[in-house]
Amino acid sequence: MTIAPDAGTKAASVPTQSTYQTRVADYWNAEENPVNLELGKLDDLYHHHYGIGAADRSVLDEPDADLRRERITTELHRLEHAQAELLADRLGPLSPTDRVFDAGCGRGGGSVTAHLRYGCHADGVTISQKQADFANAQARKRGIDGRVRYHHRNMLDTGLQTGAYAASWNNESTMYVELDLLFAEHARLLRRGGRYVTITGCYNDTYGRASREVSLINAHYICDIHPRSEYFRAMARNRLVPVHVEDLTEATMPYWELRREAEHLVTGIEDTFLTAYRNGSFQYLLIAADRV
Repeated sequence: MTIAPDAGTKAASVPTQSTYQTRVADYWNAEENPVNLELGKLDDLYHHHYGIGAADRSVLDEPDADLRRERITTELHRLEHAQAELLADRLGPLSPTDRVFDAGCGRGGGSVTAHLRYGCHADGVTISQKQADFANAQARKRGIDGRVRYHHRNMLDTGLQTGAYAASWNNESTMYVELDLLFAEHARLLRRGGRYVTITGCYNDTYGRASREVSLINAHYICDIHPRSEYFRAMARNRLVPVHVEDLTEATMPYWELRREAEHLVTGIEDTFLTAYRNGSFQYLLIAADRV
């Protein structure tokens, strides 16, 4: 699907991609992971990230196999949506006239969450044509396609209008790009005083280099997890000043502990995440920053 660009944007129908970015696009164009799709089918909010908060582990005690599966899926989706709501909390205050930018939007759940919260216009960008098409179809299904739109573009070079956005974010997508290039694009898109938020996994560089577990996660997702310190250095170089930092590591562990026991959703990486969180080499972090 081709979406006409807003005034002040440049056409970018085919993203410029490096060889690595082409591999990432191929991965997401082929991806049909139940842990993304089955959870989203519950309410047509398709998130591509993890969850936070205390899990209701009583779902594991359900004796009926089909109902147990359904209850586990519902609980995991509740936790992942709680994460999306937390990120949306940090974007505000916003009004229905504001525009927001969702970088690495996946199948679009984050943009819909922000729109439902604030009534704002949202532009999502993904390097995957398949994801962009899927997300636009979901927006049409909800009747919000006039205000929530998805673009097949590179989030490092979006072609979207300079200074047009009141808020922007990455939700577990910063590990696919160079941080300086990413934050430069966010700084360009945000108006002065605009808010940028990221929730991300990062390795704890007080421990030295990336741990074995972090390396395994990189290989699993074809990504390159950054050290924690580099987020703050790259923000400082690109006019983004942190105003709130929150360690969500403890808050996300119940999600992983429950997902590890969801036979229909496990991907094999669950124990690696839990080991990395528990040994302190990997952290789940929220950073909110203002554009100056």
